[in-house]
Amino acid sequence: MKRRIFLITTAASALATGSGAALAQAEPPIRIGMTVSSTGTFALAAQSGLRGVEIWVDDVNARGGIEIGGKKRKVELVKLDDRSDKTTVPKVYETLIKDEKVDLLFGPFGSTLTAAAVNATETAGKFMVIWSASADSIYAQGFKYIISATQIAGSLLGQPGVRAIHALGAKKIAFAYLDEPFPASLTQGAVDLAKQLGMEITMNEKFAKGTKDFNILIQKARASGADAFYPTAYEGDQMTIARQLREANVNFKAVYLVYGSQPQFLQQAGKDADYILSQTLLHEKINWKVTHGLNRAQMMERYGKLFPNAQYAADFQTALAYGAGVVTEEVIKAAQSLEGAKLKEAALKLNDKIVTVTGEYQIDQTGKQFKNAFSIMQNLPGGGLEVVYPPQVATAKAVYPAPAFDQRK
Repeated sequence: MKRRIFLITTAASALATGSGAALAQAEPPIRIGMTVSSTGTFALAAQSGLRGVEIWVDDVNARGGIEIGGKKRKVELVKLDDRSDKTTVPKVYETLIKDEKVDLLFGPFGSTLTAAAVNATETAGKFMVIWSASADSIYAQGFKYIISATQIAGSLLGQPGVRAIHALGAKKIAFAYLDEPFPASLTQGAVDLAKQLGMEITMNEKFAKGTKDFNILIQKARASGADAFYPTAYEGDQMTIARQLREANVNFKAVYLVYGSQPQFLQQAGKDADYILSQTLLHEKINWKVTHGLNRAQMMERYGKLFPNAQYAADFQTALAYGAGVVTEEVIKAAQSLEGAKLKEAALKLNDKIVTVTGEYQIDQTGKQFKNAFSIMQNLPGGGLEVVYPPQVATAKAVYPAPAFDQRK
């Protein structure tokens, strides 16, 4: 558990060149701790996010570090393995704080693991930057030292998909979700909006972690008469759902899978991904006017240089984590401190003053993120991914209803 991987820092660079003077004069690095899942349910997404953080660390250190008190300090990233295990997370964050003596922390991937980490960081008065946890329940508990730098709140996260499905003409929608905080929060917000739009909710079922056979849920959704099927889980489960829909020859006018535009999803799912609606913050056709940090093209170029042998291309989780690093840098510069309370105060004052690769930044006192909304994509056979919603950024018209499986090439 305590095996660490460090990026090169000022001190390490001085040792590598044999410069004792440089080592003696170097300012101590800002030590940032985080956990990463090497195995388990969250491994793919956690490692995608890690690469985003590493892009930021590489960039900030290449610029000499972050200035505090008139002196620039480089960033040292301290990474420990959480194995996708929420019972392991509190102990590992305590290790980062007590043994590794980190100055501040990034959260782990996802709401489940982040909820397990936050008590350790709050007890120690340490500032934690969240880059992926969206469950509203985390932000409703009155924690003092957390912010969601780039990840929009779960209750808002699923709503663009519902708006897109409604705009296509669907009137009946079936929901299913993994019984964990992130999928539950996303689905609840999506259900609430669907009701407001006058759509009929034909099903709203939860399923347990570890479910491998989704045929009962699929058949129940079909029997409900739904136009659209909106099951929410992590990408491994969503790949399975896409495959089992085809195997069972169950057709809906629209299928919405949050992770359906991820590079690894498209690569592994193949034709099962055809016509799937999904959401993302990172695509060559989605470009924000960035005010801080690298823009999308620059981030992608840096990704290629740092990770030439990566199994998958950068995805929206890479962008979320990179953007969180950019926000963290601005917060530290504004606070001129590494103290939790001062960092949180500075984070609030930066509202509506930062645009990163994933969009605009705005939090409330709880640390909940309200902006960074996703765009809706559809995988069109022969045409690749296109933006189909909202209309302001759409690059193609969505295919609706999706062709039945037996009518596809």
